[in-house]
Amino acid sequence: MQSESREPLLNKNLKSILVLFVAFVIVSFIFFRNVFFQSTYLLKSFGELSIDPEIAFNNNKPTFLEFYAEWCEVCKEMAPSVSALKEEYEKDINFVFLNVDNQKWGNYIRKFDVNGIPQVNLFDRKGNLISTLIGKQEEIKIKDSIDHLDREAKSYEEVLNTEFSVINKNKNYVINPRSHG
Repeated sequence: MQSESREPLLNKNLKSILVLFVAFVIVSFIFFRNVFFQSTYLLKSFGELSIDPEIAFNNNKPTFLEFYAEWCEVCKEMAPSVSALKEEYEKDINFVFLNVDNQKWGNYIRKFDVNGIPQVNLFDRKGNLISTLIGKQEEIKIKDSIDHLDREAKSYEEVLNTEFSVINKNKNYVINPRSHG
């Protein structure tokens, strides 16, 4: 008889613990949502905040051109650093962000031979390509490359990090009879 009365009490305690745990997870999720989604939000906002590349290459300012994708984990990792650099330099430098999944930017992807992302190309005031940074880069490395844009003696620099996302051929661009494309 005693074990029968303990069973409902045990179930009640288990339910209480489960409810408290779920409440804790929900509150934590709400409280830390900016931390969880900040990188994804930044990547989505990059395209909206971007200067048109044609304007950037013709307005006599250095240009920061990044190729990215919203699904790219390395791009997400770098997004807060790139956003901080944008805030610091946006008065002096054009910031152009091109999503590799948007077929509108296909000519730029081919022109700059993009096959791994993130890829950052830095151009001087005259539109000359000065640096190409491929893969995960430290903020200080990007900042150093930006600071070298105004120096007189310029030589091309390519920095490749093995942490990058490979761009696969996007089948969304393939036209078939049912694609209405």
